[in-house]
Amino acid sequence: MKDQDHTKLPSGRDIPFLALGILGIGASGPIIAKSLMPVPTMIFWRNLIGGLVMLPFAIVRGEWKSSAERNAMRWSVLAGVLLAAHFVCFFWAMKLTSVATGTALTATQPIFAAIFVKLTGGHIPKKSFGGMFIAFLSVIVITGIDLNLSLRSFQGDLLAVIGGALGAAYMMIGARVQQKVSTSTFTSVCYISCALTVLPIILVGDYALSGFTTSEWYLLAGLILGAQFLGHTLFNFSLKRVSPAVVSLIVFFEVPVSAILAFIWLGQQPPAGTIPGIIGLLFGCALFVLRSSQSEK
Repeated sequence: MKDQDHTKLPSGRDIPFLALGILGIGASGPIIAKSLMPVPTMIFWRNLIGGLVMLPFAIVRGEWKSSAERNAMRWSVLAGVLLAAHFVCFFWAMKLTSVATGTALTATQPIFAAIFVKLTGGHIPKKSFGGMFIAFLSVIVITGIDLNLSLRSFQGDLLAVIGGALGAAYMMIGARVQQKVSTSTFTSVCYISCALTVLPIILVGDYALSGFTTSEWYLLAGLILGAQFLGHTLFNFSLKRVSPAVVSLIVFFEVPVSAILAFIWLGQQPPAGTIPGIIGLLFGCALFVLRSSQSEK
């Protein structure tokens, strides 16, 4: 991780994989907002099914024999716990604030990823911090607008930002683990650990695990196929070659996808004042990579 180029943009097959990933996770916000299924239940089924689908591929590889592989498995469990916390924050944010704003604030993930890279000894050029500053100002603009609207929206905004930090930590671990084991092994352990982490919340909160309408199960299926497989799994696959800071930055472009889908499916049109903030976030995150790349020349 220390020797990895944390500003290099993706190339080759990673470009279409990440593009599909953006479309996949971009649909998650509107689906979550539309669904009536309890948040912990959605997280549980989404990750349990995702993990079980990946498990046969992991078993075939048998990556648990060496001490390095077993250590990677333990880190994968921790990634699953962080992913569960990320999902709890993100899913509840979708219920409390608008899809566009909640998705934008969660997508501050690249800022946190860059900070984590620096803390773990990676190199992030000083020029890139201008982009970070613009992104943080944009976050303040969006959050301030929602605070004026309602306390409920502000709570959703706060959960979304915390979710961004947790998502960055999950990606950092995923990038490190996949230097030792395959994506199938990492994702099967991570997703199942995520599902088991949220299970006590379901039991203590007495949330239902079944008995939902057919349309709710269709929404869950869309979430699994889109966000889980096209989104997280393809992103995890790309982490073997692309820095988590850059992958997190690319994830940000789910914001316009989510906003468009939320407008089409839910009729949600964000307040006019949030649009400059979302544009500023996009610009700041893009500037982070461009300035970083220039400093390497």
